[in-house]
Amino acid sequence: MTAAGHGFFQALFPLAAAAIAFVFAVRLGDLARRKHRPQDIAWFVAMLMFAVASFAMFMGVLFGWTAAEFRIYWLFGAVLNVPFLFVGETYLLFRRRVWPHLIAGVTTALAVYATVVVLSAPIDQGALDATLPLGKDVFGSTLAHGLAQVYGNTAYGLLLLGLLWSMFSMRGHPELRDQMTGILLIAVGASVVAVGSGIGAAFGIVALFSVGLAAGIAVMFAGFLRASRPRSPV
Repeated sequence: MTAAGHGFFQALFPLAAAAIAFVFAVRLGDLARRKHRPQDIAWFVAMLMFAVASFAMFMGVLFGWTAAEFRIYWLFGAVLNVPFLFVGETYLLFRRRVWPHLIAGVTTALAVYATVVVLSAPIDQGALDATLPLGKDVFGSTLAHGLAQVYGNTAYGLLLLGLLWSMFSMRGHPELRDQMTGILLIAVGASVVAVGSGIGAAFGIVALFSVGLAAGIAVMFAGFLRASRPRSPV
């Protein structure tokens, strides 16, 4: 049995975040189709995950959470999107494609494993009555909850290391300025999402969660475009 819903006004915020993420995902998908750049494909996947997770949140807030909606929201919103952001970053950081390809393959395999774990994990139905349920309440001390910490935190840390590496590599190479700036924006956007969603989820504030998500997504998208600019000789 699920909750009766928490109001259309509150549900508008995650719906707006889903719409923004979807528009950006379409743009990245078009870039991937035309430019055939692997980083665009990885970022398209990550942005589409943000859109799907936000829409699942919209449905949960509007009508009351079901187990299926929360699993989708958790899998794509808390576990898998940041790892694919990092995959896109690796294609900018490594000149030889073998390492990014390897990282992409491992990330995909881990994503399949996480999908099986999250979709099969037991759920506390009572915890779904909250406006914005917490993963630790819904899944308890299970692997489904722990994967968000392991996958998300690890990928976020690697994302920041990639930024530091890019800044170090840029020394004496002004043609890499766009790449470094783009990676910086992606890291800032991911941080905005993490802080906004973390505070919003902790206090059950749907508006804060969604606004932080949408703002972070917008910053990341700007980073995607900036980082993928062709290098111009100076």
